[in-house]
Amino acid sequence: MVKPFVPQLVYVEPRAMEYPLGKELVEKFENQGIEIRETTSHNQIRNLPGENHFQKYRIAKSTLVVGVRKTLKFDTSKPSAEYAIPFATGCMGHCHYCYLQTTMGSKPYIRTYVNVDEIFDKAEEYMKERAPEPTRFEASCTSDIVGVDHLTHTLKKAIEYFGESEHGRLRFVTKFAHVDHLLDAKHNGRTRFRFSINDDYIIKYFEPGTSRLHERIEAAVKIAEAGYPLGFIVAPIYLHEGWKEGYLEMFEKLEAALPSHARKDLTFEMIQHRFTKPAKRVIQENYPMTKLELDESKRKWKWGRYGIGKYVYTSEEQEDIKDTLGGYMQRLFPEAKLEYFT
Repeated sequence: MVKPFVPQLVYVEPRAMEYPLGKELVEKFENQGIEIRETTSHNQIRNLPGENHFQKYRIAKSTLVVGVRKTLKFDTSKPSAEYAIPFATGCMGHCHYCYLQTTMGSKPYIRTYVNVDEIFDKAEEYMKERAPEPTRFEASCTSDIVGVDHLTHTLKKAIEYFGESEHGRLRFVTKFAHVDHLLDAKHNGRTRFRFSINDDYIIKYFEPGTSRLHERIEAAVKIAEAGYPLGFIVAPIYLHEGWKEGYLEMFEKLEAALPSHARKDLTFEMIQHRFTKPAKRVIQENYPMTKLELDESKRKWKWGRYGIGKYVYTSEEQEDIKDTLGGYMQRLFPEAKLEYFT
C-alpha cells in the first residue's frame, strides 16, 4: 500500500503566510518536525539538496512548495473540459512516461497554492462569461491533486464550491487511493471523480509511487457509494507482451467490483502511449533503467498541436487497440460512455 504523501522538505513563499491555508500548513509541518525553508518564489527553488541529477530529481519529487498562484488566467483545457483550474502543480508519483516530466523540466517539485478563494473568484468570472452553458473545470492538468489533498483539503473545498455553483462542473483524475476525506464532501453530483487505471504490468513497471490497481478500484467503489459521478481514464494504453490479456483482466476486475448504480453514468477516456523526442531524453535521464519502449523506428510520426511532433503507434496497432479495448468496454460496461479515444 502506498502511504499518503508526506514531504521531506517544505519551502514557503512569504506571501503564502498572508492566507489562512498557508499558516495552517506551516503549523502542521512544524508539528511534524519537517524542515521548512523560505523561498522568494514558488518558481525559483535553487538550493535543493542532492549530489547529482538523479538525487536532486528524487528529492524534488518529495519536496512541497507552499505558494501563491499569481497568474490567474486559466488555460483552456484538454478534451474533457473548458478550462484547467490551477490548485497545484507537480506530482509525487514516478510514472516513467508522464508528460509533466517535459512540461515541468527542471521544476519537478510539488507546488500547492493557498490563494484558493482568488482562484474560485476567477472561476466565477469564466462561468459568468459562458452562462447559461455549464463550464467544466479540470483540476488535474498539471498535478495529481488527490495525491496532496489529504494535507491541503483544497480539492475538498473546490468540490463543495462547485457543488453550490449553478453553472460550474469540476473534474479531475488520480492514481491515488487516498480518498476517505472526500467521501463526505457536498458535491451535489457536480464533480466527476475519475481514476486513471491500467493493467498490472504497466502499474508495476512504469508507475512507481502510485496506488496499485486493486487499491484504485477499491477507492472508486467508495467514491461511487458516496454518490459521485464516476469515470476512468485508461492511459497510457501501452503494447507489451500479453497486453490483450492484461487489459481484459483489468476490465474484468473493475466489472466485478463496481456496484450496479455506478454504471448508469459511467465514462471512459482512452489515451494511447505516445512520446516526443524531448520527452524521451528527459525520461532516459530521470529513469535510466526504464523498460519503456521508446524506439522511434517502431512508431508512426504524427504532427501534434503547437507544431511539436510525436511518435504514436502505427495505424494497424491503433485499430487493434481500439477494437480490443473498445470491445472489452462495450461487453462489460454496455451503459458506459466513451468520451474519446486518442
